[in-house]
Amino acid sequence: MKLLDVEAFLGRETNIQQNNPEREVMKELDDENTRYAILSHRWGAEVDYKEMTRLMKMEERKRNEVRQRSGYQKIIESCKQAMKDGYKWLWIDTCCIDKRSSSELTEAINSMYRWYQNAQVCYAYLNDVDESTFPTEGDHDKFAGSNGWPEWFMRGWTLQELIAPKEVEFFNKDWVHIGSKQHLEFELQTITGIPYEVLTSGLAGKRLSVAQIMSWAAKRKTTREEDRAYSLMGLFGVNLPMLYGEGKNAFRRLQLEIIREFNDQSILAWKPRVPRTGSVLAEDPSDFWDCGKITKVEPGEFVKLIGQYAWRSDIGDSWAQAQCKVAALRNAMDSQQFHTFNISNGGIQVFLPVIPSRDFPSHLRAVLACSRDMDLVTIDLVSSGRSFARTSIDSLLPATYAEVKTLYLIHYQDTNGSRREFPFDDKYVSSHGFTRRGTYPREFTGNTITLSSLAEDLIVIVYANHDARSCFAIGLGYYLGQEWVHVDYDGHFPTQEDWTDFGGRAYDRMWEARARHARDMAEYRDMRYGKYCMKHAHLPRSIWAVRVIWGRWKADDFSVMVDVVECPGCCDGPYSMTDRIVGTFCPCAWRANRVCYLRMIGLDFLCKGLWKQFLGRTCCDWTSSSPGLASVLVNGLHWVIMVTIVVAILYALAIYLRICEPLALISTSLIAP
Repeated sequence: MKLLDVEAFLGRETNIQQNNPEREVMKELDDENTRYAILSHRWGAEVDYKEMTRLMKMEERKRNEVRQRSGYQKIIESCKQAMKDGYKWLWIDTCCIDKRSSSELTEAINSMYRWYQNAQVCYAYLNDVDESTFPTEGDHDKFAGSNGWPEWFMRGWTLQELIAPKEVEFFNKDWVHIGSKQHLEFELQTITGIPYEVLTSGLAGKRLSVAQIMSWAAKRKTTREEDRAYSLMGLFGVNLPMLYGEGKNAFRRLQLEIIREFNDQSILAWKPRVPRTGSVLAEDPSDFWDCGKITKVEPGEFVKLIGQYAWRSDIGDSWAQAQCKVAALRNAMDSQQFHTFNISNGGIQVFLPVIPSRDFPSHLRAVLACSRDMDLVTIDLVSSGRSFARTSIDSLLPATYAEVKTLYLIHYQDTNGSRREFPFDDKYVSSHGFTRRGTYPREFTGNTITLSSLAEDLIVIVYANHDARSCFAIGLGYYLGQEWVHVDYDGHFPTQEDWTDFGGRAYDRMWEARARHARDMAEYRDMRYGKYCMKHAHLPRSIWAVRVIWGRWKADDFSVMVDVVECPGCCDGPYSMTDRIVGTFCPCAWRANRVCYLRMIGLDFLCKGLWKQFLGRTCCDWTSSSPGLASVLVNGLHWVIMVTIVVAILYALAIYLRICEPLALISTSLIAP
């Protein structure tokens, strides 16, 4: 490491005019065998390595400008304090690293924790503290931009600069000593959330989890986004190549490196302030804001706690069944697989106890080997192909006791892989005067809708018939990997300027009920090639019914079609809003399933021709006040028509054969010699 020669620097400054321009003020030394002081501070108008070493070769005007900077004055005062304390060497990050050399910068960042740890003393300069005493209470008026405390406590790099050194001495803006780490451990614990044992004895002073260490950095900031990750490397004892420009990917790389080094599942126990679905790795340290009390659970202890956790699940099994399942779970925990992580491009392979969801096959709850106040921490996962993504949805109803499974967890944000496209056909709504008026919350054009299958996603399309003063909204969404569709209407016809408001209201209602809509849809999840379902909804105070038909015609390819038909009151009367997935009998929907299936596979001529001739009228033409009677009538009519068609075909074939037989005899006689 390059160290500043305190005596040489102060001597140069004292005799700046007569000083030898060739005199060296920097020297390369070994941090293991050198006694030196080190500075921790907030950057301002600083002096870099080139300016420090070439100061005496500058013209006088430029040299004076450098010497007037606040950063240069800070170097002078640091050197004075080091000399006063009996140290010959001083290290300052601004002027002791030649940042023109990428290799030197990388070495310095990877070595910085060790350099602070090996220093005899660290001077922490608080440039925004005026008082001659250390601030023991938060002041949000004075320190409004740093959570009520001096800004030094909110910066990313100063976290390791507080923990690593054995001694830290604090100075105010005028370089008045205001306290030390050893005597302020409880005040520092209040400010930083770092346990006092760590402040006094270092990281070895307390058994810590990865999540707990991450939580200390949750509120801290850095100028460069990548430094939020790089500033934490020393705390975990890992090294990374510096790739400035990679953004949030730096923190992802840090977590993967920690996973390779440590078997600590608490790294997965983060909790974002804003719910999201995707990678099982946190986006940045702020996701660990609520992890200060999370502790790692050792394998033997985990076996005991997982049994207690399982017994709390109310599944409905008999006592004997439950005992067998819990015993099997405990035995599985003894496997060596449980103690390892494996990382590949397919995901992070882990061996975890999981609880499947009763309502959504794609939803799992994984139990981690870490705890908060003696309660095991769980995370919710949703399947994405063969891998699982993290989700913030926690409304899981357990289907069975926890069972151990090998999972591949997504550790990257694959935006393309999670996108699903719906071929969307709404051309038939125009046959009854309805047109597309807008979409919410984002625009789309054409006949394809793109949704994210990992995130909770929803898009709403608004349709209206101005002449009939009738409108409705179609919602297409994803929830826990399950696609869903819904029809909405709020009872009032918007003006031309209110379409966005109507779309927003429909969006809010559907979003609140998205779990229920997805559960309804999940009943039809086992749709294979050629299978389709329909949602049938009557619009109030109108003769219109909306049909939304979805089907899977190819692997992983859903098609959606919207249609409007005249259907006055066949289900619950013409003045109420009904909405159902076809499963129980709905006469009009029963007919629509067949008509719309033909439309979706392209046989429109049957819809417009024969089928319309036989079943083109609404089922209300045959209904009475009893829905059961309507069912009997329409079912009976269906079979009568089918039998009639078959009889007609057979009769036509018989006539054809009777005509062809005489003609064949005549032809034979004419040909015979």
